[in-house]
Amino acid sequence: MHFDVETLAVSGKTVSRRLGVDDQAEGLRRLLVCNQSQIITLVAGKRGVGRSSVTLNMATALSSAGRDVLILDENPAPNNLTDSLGLLVRYDLLDVIQRRCQLVDAVISANGCAILPMAKLMRALPKLNASEQQRLESILLEAGNGVDVMLIDAAMLEEPKVVSSGQASGVRLLVVMDATSNGITQSYALIKRLALENARLRFEIVVNKVADEQTARLVFGNIEKVARMKLAARLEYMGYIPKDDKWKRSTQLGRAVVEAFPAAASAKSCMALSQSVLNMTMQQEGMRGGIAQMMKNLIGQLKCQQPA
Repeated sequence: MHFDVETLAVSGKTVSRRLGVDDQAEGLRRLLVCNQSQIITLVAGKRGVGRSSVTLNMATALSSAGRDVLILDENPAPNNLTDSLGLLVRYDLLDVIQRRCQLVDAVISANGCAILPMAKLMRALPKLNASEQQRLESILLEAGNGVDVMLIDAAMLEEPKVVSSGQASGVRLLVVMDATSNGITQSYALIKRLALENARLRFEIVVNKVADEQTARLVFGNIEKVARMKLAARLEYMGYIPKDDKWKRSTQLGRAVVEAFPAAASAKSCMALSQSVLNMTMQQEGMRGGIAQMMKNLIGQLKCQQPA
């Protein structure tokens, strides 16, 4: 389903907002626990598990259910969300912070939601001066105005100097993993790292590219048991996405499977996953201060890690 996107003025500021929301969607909107955005960071222990595709399909599914969704893309081209969609990226959030453009110039509309590239910003985050940090908080408050859900397609923590929102305190982490032995090993390694280095003890899990739910739950049960016993971490099963030809085809087309092939098994699983995330969101309060506070916390953590 295709939605038109327009720019609305809110309190003198501009935000992207989806049109065409029906009465049922408005009812869903009223179910929000609080007025501020819910933040969900999607992470993966290795490349190739489909984290960006899951992000796109969750965003499209939530948008079709009446949510205003903003995707924050921390990954550089060519292997990022905007590149997979064939979108031209002119600006990054860092360009907004450094006054080379306005926020509205950096936001890209696609699949009924908005995408804000921020790969350059994440690389520069530890080096921002006090003025730039303050402007970052202000811009993020503006970006979150009117947004129900923010999905962060987090950068891969492959090198010690890489900065990812997955390291920030106070936000939900959704770990995207597959059922391969290497996928399980790398996913556990990521959970262990975040648990030990960043005191993260709660993780949500989605198993992607799997034959069926029985296999997905078996994989989840094994990793959940080890994480609980060795890390005292709490893992929650959020759903699975089966491997099918329609998922692969939609990726080749640069579209979400829930939009291109809504009757496909993978599309139905993505819709179920978004509902699970929605239900979990209902049970939790939003992070006080939202995305701006998350980035402030992350910058503070990075400073503490720097040698004296």
